[in-house]
Amino acid sequence: MKDQLNITRLPRPYDAELGREASDAIPDLDGDLRSLVAGAAGSSPYLKELLAKECPWVAEALLAPKAALNGVFSDCRNLAPDQLKPGLRQAKRRVALLTALCDLSGGWSLEDVTAALTDFGALAADVAIKAEIATLIRRGKLPGLVDADAETAGGLTILAMGKMGAHELNYSSDIDMICLFDETRFDPSDFFEARQGMVRATRNMCATLSDRTEDGYVFRTDLRLRPDPAVTPVCLAMEAAERYYESLGRTWERAAFIKARPCAGDLDAGGRFLKTLRPFVWRRHLDFAAIQDAHDMRLRIRENKGTGGPITVPGHDMKLGRGGIREIEFFTQTRQLIAGGRDESLRLRGTVEGLQALAARNWLPDEVATKLQDHYRAHREVEHRIQMVHDAQTHKMPNSAEGIARVACLMDQDPAELQAQIRSRLVDVHEMTEGFFAPDASPRSKQEDLPELDQAVIGRWPTYPALRSPRGARIFERLKPELLARLARTAKPAEALQALDGFLAGLPAGVQLFSLFESNTQLLELLVDIVGTSHALATFLSRNSGVFDAVIGGSFFEPWPGKGRLQEQLERLLAQEEDYEGQLDTARRWCKEWHFRIGVHHLRGLIDGRTAGAQYADLAEAVISALLPRVVAQFSVKHGAPPGSGPAVVAMGSLGAGQIHAQSDLDIIVLYEPGEAEMSEGRRPLATRTYYSRLTQALITALSAPMSQGRLYEVDMRLRPSGNKGPVATSWASFTQYQQNEAWVWEHLALTRARILAGAPDLMREFELFRRELIKQSRPREQILGEVAEMREKLAAAKSPFGIWDAKTGAGRMMDIELISQAGALLAGASTRSVQEGLDKAVACGWMNDADAGYLQESYALYWSVQSAVRLITGSNLEEQELGEGGAVFLSRSAGFETVPALQEALEQAYERCAEIIAAILEEETEDAQPE
Repeated sequence: MKDQLNITRLPRPYDAELGREASDAIPDLDGDLRSLVAGAAGSSPYLKELLAKECPWVAEALLAPKAALNGVFSDCRNLAPDQLKPGLRQAKRRVALLTALCDLSGGWSLEDVTAALTDFGALAADVAIKAEIATLIRRGKLPGLVDADAETAGGLTILAMGKMGAHELNYSSDIDMICLFDETRFDPSDFFEARQGMVRATRNMCATLSDRTEDGYVFRTDLRLRPDPAVTPVCLAMEAAERYYESLGRTWERAAFIKARPCAGDLDAGGRFLKTLRPFVWRRHLDFAAIQDAHDMRLRIRENKGTGGPITVPGHDMKLGRGGIREIEFFTQTRQLIAGGRDESLRLRGTVEGLQALAARNWLPDEVATKLQDHYRAHREVEHRIQMVHDAQTHKMPNSAEGIARVACLMDQDPAELQAQIRSRLVDVHEMTEGFFAPDASPRSKQEDLPELDQAVIGRWPTYPALRSPRGARIFERLKPELLARLARTAKPAEALQALDGFLAGLPAGVQLFSLFESNTQLLELLVDIVGTSHALATFLSRNSGVFDAVIGGSFFEPWPGKGRLQEQLERLLAQEEDYEGQLDTARRWCKEWHFRIGVHHLRGLIDGRTAGAQYADLAEAVISALLPRVVAQFSVKHGAPPGSGPAVVAMGSLGAGQIHAQSDLDIIVLYEPGEAEMSEGRRPLATRTYYSRLTQALITALSAPMSQGRLYEVDMRLRPSGNKGPVATSWASFTQYQQNEAWVWEHLALTRARILAGAPDLMREFELFRRELIKQSRPREQILGEVAEMREKLAAAKSPFGIWDAKTGAGRMMDIELISQAGALLAGASTRSVQEGLDKAVACGWMNDADAGYLQESYALYWSVQSAVRLITGSNLEEQELGEGGAVFLSRSAGFETVPALQEALEQAYERCAEIIAAILEEETEDAQPE
């Protein structure tokens, strides 16, 4: 039989005579089932009592326990109102007895046992509350509701909390509940009458479950997890509860809501309420401050319950004592709170499931997670056996030898061996969890042992915003010796101290970040490295310290995922946000973390400047590709879907060539194909040209507008047809006509680097075909090179190089070589985009020799290394006196030189020689073009 009980173990009777009497009272039992009943009754007075009351029923139920359980549940659903109290109490006896026997036999797992108890708890609450609501509706005490509303409890929902919420209920558990009602189902003028009715229904429901009658009780109920229970009614309006959590909710309440779920009444309303609380429970940053909050809670429990003593098994509280169940739950929930805001896979209610998820996402070593799961299951089994003896609401091991022996008999173990096992597990749990909440103070350098640092700088730190809160200041004081010790080990401690001072001064708050550092001291080394090397990155960090989360998120040092996977990841995150503003903020937060990762990898020499440039371009392309459909969807709500085929975004300049640096603007143009459409179709239709112009502005805003998470990129659209004088979006017909008939040579040069990024697929394909064909068209060589020479002169007149470290602007520098490369591609009719490929084409068409092209290529690679490093160090033009020791080392290393003077000399030589090469080949062409 599929539902037959699979007996794998048998309890021993503590009192053999009582066990025999109980088994003899059920004559239909034989074999192992008789031994099972005898062992249970002989060791547990509570189970003996239940067996005496349910003899005939249990004999049949043991033959098919799951079916019997379903039968009990079905009977409860059909109870008449006047039979509710006795009917639920009989059902509780049967559920408890059958579950206990299946548990003792080894036939049901821990999950089977707790699920049976929990499901009955939810069923009992649901039946009881709906009966009360139905009564109130009939009496007219819930204005506006009709009989059919009783099926959803009139909008009242019961949230299961704690073990009830996690499907982990034990035999003698209270059921922790929060009762809320959806006030929107009532007219505002009826609110107070409705609330009074809901409060009455809640109280009556609790009495139905918890009143002791001649038939016993169903469950003790506990409603104290609701907001501010000392002053609030037992049932609150959802809107009031939401306001409370948003403004006053504490860390312990966040932890409690990890396990929360709607279990009775209006389940849909409960689900909607929990959805509104997600931002309260799950913070977007890694919340290491929760560790201290949880530890403080643990200490308060130990003090209030007197469970902080040494680990001795007799009298030990298996739930609240050291090494007990609560330690494992706190450990798991706190780690979930830390990372669950960023990783939805950690948002699980069950303790075992939570541990498994934490290990799967590398937040816990597999060995630790496995051990804690094993200890948790063993602790829960002991807890269950303790409660089976007398149905007592206790989690403490008995103090007497007899009490311990009864528990041991129910587990078929020797009392001494059982105590040894329990103590070993308690000690193991304590050792694994205590270090997480209260790590032993590791030896840290004392400030007086460090090289002399400027005390005036250190002395002003307490005045900074991040250190004004007492909690932030306390955490930082614990960090400061280690932080100063790391500063002292840098090449120039005084310089590093000044850089750290600037970082601290810019921090708006400190508790979260300092907690992160305290739990992950390896990040201090990275912080010191950054502030001592890159002022730009340090300034960015002080304003966006949340990006440190990415460093310990598990994948920070994994291989680069590529544009496709980046876009998929961002699209998944955006899909989780319901409103447009939330999507834009999510994109900003996500982009910053990846931007920071690229910078750190570059700073630490894990990638070179060229690789960093390609990764920055991948990131920008992923952002545009993921955001464009969201911008279109948001714009379409008011103005209708895009007329024609829709927009397409084209990357120009360095982004088109697939290589940008840390501070690059995005050069883009927007095209559209309207087809025959003249207007959009929406609530507020727009003419096609106006539609796409405003849509493009919306895209620019989405990328560049400052929001709570900052901005994504600055956008430059000056490379569109007619530059700043033309419309921000260009129709496909206008674009092709302009390029074929009106464009200057420099605009065709720019088109050699153009690359379609996102948008309407047909238009994307058409653009690339058109670009290739246009570049292939033959042009007079002298016209191209004459305009290139003229363009060089205009660029030189418009802007001079800032200094030796400005590798971009000036003769023989990056822009100069890029111009020659684009000219080579255009002369050869080649649709290549990179500088190297363009120079190769210049050689192939006979304009340049191999040696000159090779020198320009090598110099451009050097310039890019310098430019990308400079932009990471300063974010602007570099003043040599501001370079600093760390920046100098990074700059020279990035370019492949031992020292800054050697790099400077190489740059000067390259600038001069490249300028000579470019001037010579243009001059030669000009002379060749002169008539004889």
